[in-house]
Amino acid sequence: MLKNMIYTLARILWLTLCWIELILFTLPLYLLSFLPHSLSQSFFPPLFHSWSRAFVRALGVNLRLHQKNARPLPQRYILIANHPSAFEDIGIPALFNVNSLAKIQVKDWWISGRISQAAGTLFVDRDSKESRSAAAEAIEQALLAGKNIALYPEGGCKGRRLHSSFRYGAFDISLRTGIPIVPVFLHYEAQQDFEWPDKVLLLRKIWDFMTTQNNRVNYYVHDAFQPADFDNKEVYCEHVYQQYLKWQSRYLE
Repeated sequence: MLKNMIYTLARILWLTLCWIELILFTLPLYLLSFLPHSLSQSFFPPLFHSWSRAFVRALGVNLRLHQKNARPLPQRYILIANHPSAFEDIGIPALFNVNSLAKIQVKDWWISGRISQAAGTLFVDRDSKESRSAAAEAIEQALLAGKNIALYPEGGCKGRRLHSSFRYGAFDISLRTGIPIVPVFLHYEAQQDFEWPDKVLLLRKIWDFMTTQNNRVNYYVHDAFQPADFDNKEVYCEHVYQQYLKWQSRYLE
């Protein structure tokens, strides 16, 4: 009883200090986000990755990267992942040097939306064909400029289990640019607490993250897929999707 009380008090104190750190980090970062992109593009993205790590600490999440890849990761890549939670918006940039593709609504999130935009996040309206085409072009240009891009081929938060299929976009871009795809499988041990179903408010999920009884999150990175090994985007997409189904069986069952 006493041991549990001491642990609870220590955790509350630690989280309080982490939130103070996050707030003190957020204020100047938010102000810097108003600088012209030409001035901030060299230093803002590294600050954003550090800010994401501070956000992870403030949520009290035990984020772990499992390197299941037998070969070194390529210097340039498209990172893909399953998308069960809102936590990925900070979890992925906390671990990987990437610019993410996010839904257009993230742009309007209070404070964090502007910070994400200044960090080089790309946005897409998933319900608009024109927006998806523009996003694909922006991704390709960013890749050719030497950036790494993270996206979710399910096309949105689909829950703890994989959706029926992946969209072709990432695979088409990989074939056109010759840039490999790095797959990451995301596993939240407290799946219900981290899963983000439709119509659940972000603040409610942040509370769920902070109060979960199991705060361990596992991100498994596997060997990159090389576009030269595939003839077309359909075969490429299906092959990778089948690998994700195998990883789902391994990590979730």
